[in-house]
Amino acid sequence: MNQGFAVGLLALLCLLPEAPALAASRAMWTWEAESYAMVEDPAVADEAIAYLKSQKVDTVYLYADAYRGRNLIVEQPQLYRAFIEKLHGKRMKVYALLGSAYLNTENYVLPDYREQAEAMFRRVVEYNASVPAAARFDGANLDIEPHILDEWNDSTRLRLLHGFLDMSAAVMRIKREHGATLAVGPAIPFWLDGIELEWNGRTRPVSEHTINIYDYVALMDYRDKAEGSDSILSHAASEIAYANEVGKKVVIGLEVSSNDIDKVTFHEEGPKVFEQEVRKVERALRNEPSFDGFAIHHYRAWRRWAAQYWE
Repeated sequence: MNQGFAVGLLALLCLLPEAPALAASRAMWTWEAESYAMVEDPAVADEAIAYLKSQKVDTVYLYADAYRGRNLIVEQPQLYRAFIEKLHGKRMKVYALLGSAYLNTENYVLPDYREQAEAMFRRVVEYNASVPAAARFDGANLDIEPHILDEWNDSTRLRLLHGFLDMSAAVMRIKREHGATLAVGPAIPFWLDGIELEWNGRTRPVSEHTINIYDYVALMDYRDKAEGSDSILSHAASEIAYANEVGKKVVIGLEVSSNDIDKVTFHEEGPKVFEQEVRKVERALRNEPSFDGFAIHHYRAWRRWAAQYWE
């Protein structure tokens, strides 16, 4: 290539505006009643998909376990198949959301409940194995939180977190045994990086043990500002850095539900501030290999919250 031409071309390229980075993925937790309504009613499904896409959500954490005496993924799997195929047809991903206040699944970290925890995940794996690729869950998100147990306190937390790690390892063994390809990860609070625990002969922060076990973590990084002390970025820093080291993914979880503690949610700030802070986080993390977008808690709360600012 002519040297003068090459220099001129380089100068021209430098004048061109920088291509905008692709927006980070957005997932949304969708709990029992809303998930069952979407799965059972095609009209509800179509309206929900249109709404989610309008809100830039591309991944649905869809509840996939028992609710009010029924377990649709077992009893009527064709309903999940039809809805997941519809979501995939709209270029959206679907993760099986496992964990429920209705079922008190926080107990699943206890040895006496291990069989139930394994059965919960195995049902999703078996469903995926029974349907065509277009109808399969792309992943699973486990919302099993030992810290909401009544017995959680300073003297019991290490034992309960040990149980959480044991349960997690059992779940991932099932995935490997079945040759399942779905991405599996838990929702975890950001403060697990401040608790060290000996597990399987290694002492390290519970967050690191968890990242090692799973494919990704959804970090419940519930703060209403991106930067500074006690912020989304400050609380995610250690998890992002460690996941970078070990080749895992971190999804940043954000809250919009009402809460007595204002700093944990964007409920009072509204969508405009939410988008401003999300953009700050996205700019700060977009070059981090482990950063895998956002998860928003949760569908019903988001709709009520957003509607307040549209009226």
